Amino acid sequence: MANTAPKVPAEERQEAPEAVDKKAEALAKLIRRSKHLIVFTGAGISTSAGIPDFRGPKGVWTLRAQGKQVTGAVNTLQAIPTPTHMALVELQNRGLLKYLISQNCDGLHRKSGILPDRISELHGNNNREYCKDCGTEYLRDFRAVASYEKTVHDHRTGRKCARCEGALLDSIINFGEALPAEPLQLARDHAEKADVCLVLGSSLTVTPANEIPETVGRRKGTKLAICNLQETPIDGLADLRVHSKADELMVRVMAKLDIPIPTFILRRRLVVQMESTGGRQNLRVYGEDVDGTPATFLRSVKLEYNRRVVRSEPFVINFRGDLDAGTELKLELEFMGNYGEPNLEIPYEYVDGNHSQLYLLEYNPHTGEWKTTKKEEPGVDALADNVESALAINNSPEVIVIDD
Repeated sequence: MANTAPKVPAEERQEAPEAVDKKAEALAKLIRRSKHLIVFTGAGISTSAGIPDFRGPKGVWTLRAQGKQVTGAVNTLQAIPTPTHMALVELQNRGLLKYLISQNCDGLHRKSGILPDRISELHGNNNREYCKDCGTEYLRDFRAVASYEKTVHDHRTGRKCARCEGALLDSIINFGEALPAEPLQLARDHAEKADVCLVLGSSLTVTPANEIPETVGRRKGTKLAICNLQETPIDGLADLRVHSKADELMVRVMAKLDIPIPTFILRRRLVVQMESTGGRQNLRVYGEDVDGTPATFLRSVKLEYNRRVVRSEPFVINFRGDLDAGTELKLELEFMGNYGEPNLEIPYEYVDGNHSQLYLLEYNPHTGEWKTTKKEEPGVDALADNVESALAINNSPEVIVIDD
């Protein structure tokens, strides 16, 4: 395993559309009949989003070997998940895709809608960091890496855990480092259960990740399908080999399955929580992922008719006086804006005592419009752990105090 590539990249082959179409039909049949389908993805599934691969003609390592720089690449934070990403989400949602193993660090799988318990990100995620002491994870709408100069094996991001004050580490696995034990074991467990494994956009040259599809390919009674433009070391194990871009195959496969590929929608879960203690009301605003993982996607929160803006997490607004039940508070949310998200105003109705409100926010980057749905949240006690770990980026959160 090495972070290098030859100056002359391996040849890429592109099969004729009619050949890809025929193989798409065969793959659709495998998927339709599968009992435990797993998919293994590499950098090739993100190239159509403007993110370069590593060993292709314009790959990161290839250009480095040629003494050239990558140009024209899209910022991973602004990249739109590809048709392949969205096809996998729909296969997951319909119960066909049981598990996804990814070598990608660009975060597009999680952003597209792959559930956290359905994926092993073997090489990490640029948008995910974790506490080295208590293990709490944080999802960020920014690159969760250090803002200071450091060695590649120093994973400290410079931020502290909001729960225990431990140092936060990025989740990226650099060359020569061991893969995370739990995601790797889950990937291996699902490989043992799999009757069909589909490889998309991977050269299958990086160990030990490449051992996952090989495990399936060597087991009797299973099917291995590989879609990649370049040859791979285990092509001889494949029951179906497609030389094609991932999108060109998966668009055809979904059509054969008669399953529409959904449009990418940026989904956010926002919690607004009111706590009443000692005659004072504290309003907290924070984001979370579907599994409760703290998620940073807000830049600021502003209460209507108040000039001050809360600009750091956790976003807290204190009220010194009493609030009447039924009082509507209007909050203006400012987002990180990677997709040009406009500010969004949401109403929160005060209820006596402790109360939490969950908002499901959906942003369509193609239309620039937000859709908001209110859902009831569990009581405050059930959310205590999430609140305590609610995304402090610094240790001196700004608190606005409002006199009633």
